[in-house]
Amino acid sequence: MHDEVNAAVPESLSAGASEEVFGEALPQAEKYAELLAGTGVQRGLIGPAEADRIWERHLLNCAAVAHLLPARCSMVDLGSGAGLPGIVLAMMLPQARVTLLEPLARRVDFLTEAISELGLSNAEVVRARAEDLAGQVSADVVTARAVAPLDKLAGLALGLLRPGGRVLAIKGSTAEAELAKARPVLARLGVADARVVRAASPGGEATATVVTFTAPEHRNASAPGIRASGHATSRGPTRGGRAGLPAGPPGTRKGRPNSRRGGG
Repeated sequence: MHDEVNAAVPESLSAGASEEVFGEALPQAEKYAELLAGTGVQRGLIGPAEADRIWERHLLNCAAVAHLLPARCSMVDLGSGAGLPGIVLAMMLPQARVTLLEPLARRVDFLTEAISELGLSNAEVVRARAEDLAGQVSADVVTARAVAPLDKLAGLALGLLRPGGRVLAIKGSTAEAELAKARPVLARLGVADARVVRAASPGGEATATVVTFTAPEHRNASAPGIRASGHATSRGPTRGGRAGLPAGPPGTRKGRPNSRRGGG
């Protein structure tokens, strides 16, 4: 069974290394690995070949990003998919407020079940596209992993950020080339400080290559779904919390789902 064999903490994290990375969140990380290797594979959120490398390729990769975020922040995980990196960051940053943004119903169902089973009171699921919430959300940080090319991702993410907020896009070995290609678009959108960061846990057990940049100090009308007035061009959830995120207890809230787009 995947959830009994492949979800085990790998030997590379022996001798307390797993506790160094996840700390008090380790029991949640182990449970999440079981969910990914079991239900996640069964529902097609994680490929069967990925079940054997959930820790090395996915959990550790996402855990490294936690060190780039403030302990207290509002965060939107764009195209959350199976919850990578959103669920991992919600586990590691219990004082952060995390919104898992995902349009596909089967992924939303998995995310909702996962945050319930993991007891993540600081996370909620919103079923919507980024375009649906553009101009209505004002997060401190937007994260993304395997969602879209950087030039397209930038426009989607900026519509969800407060002025001066940050984007953290987890990328692979081609991050430098992708950033170079996207620079003309980023310049047009008015972003600042676009660069590639090599994120790592304190002991170096968890690593990730991240493209990060800062939103302009005003809403940019060039971002998809935003008029010059700063309002979204499509209807979506209208209730907002103090940080600009959907209000209410953690759970699932609906925008306008679109089965053509997914993420992470």
